[in-house]
Amino acid sequence: MRKVDPEKFEARKQQILDAAISCFTRKGFHGTSTAEICAEAGMSPGNLFHYFPTKQAIIAAIVEQDRRETAAYFAQIDHSQDLFDALLKFMDIVLELAADPGYSSLALEIAAEAMRDRQIAELVSAHDAEMQASLSVMLRDAASRGQIDATLDPVEAGRWVGALIDGIFGRIAVDPGFHPLEQRTNLHLLLTRFLRPGAKVSGKADREQTVKA
Repeated sequence: MRKVDPEKFEARKQQILDAAISCFTRKGFHGTSTAEICAEAGMSPGNLFHYFPTKQAIIAAIVEQDRRETAAYFAQIDHSQDLFDALLKFMDIVLELAADPGYSSLALEIAAEAMRDRQIAELVSAHDAEMQASLSVMLRDAASRGQIDATLDPVEAGRWVGALIDGIFGRIAVDPGFHPLEQRTNLHLLLTRFLRPGAKVSGKADREQTVKA
């Protein structure tokens, strides 16, 4: 039996995922055939199924990839720094992703698929639970350092931050006049007033213009 090169195998899998993402962004999960994914990836159906036995497996891999990237962000945070500032930077990344038509379209497709497919729903829920746990730890540590309101329950506060993230993508789906990157100032103001009610915020409410409490 020919020995599989792990690096080449992973690179080929990523090539398929990138091709699938392009197709799903254009036509949605159910509007995309495996033949179209193969054409985009430049391979035969038999070769594709060697890496992913079903289209559902490709969708699951996309969810898992997003989970890993989110986990990597929280893992690199230095918990000796200003954690409120780190949260704002994380939310800035969310706004940048939401402003990407391809990413936001894919995120909404995944959310819709989670309502139809139990396996995808479980993966999405696990991803959300992991992010919520990371947010709770960040907020707990920020409170212990006096960087946010110590009277807040970090778990519940983390849930509301998660709800804001969901709301950003949901608003894109129904409001063509909503432009995520234009909402950075308002989002920072909302988070500051929620998490640091004693802080004085300038009229522009920008992070650099926020006076730390």
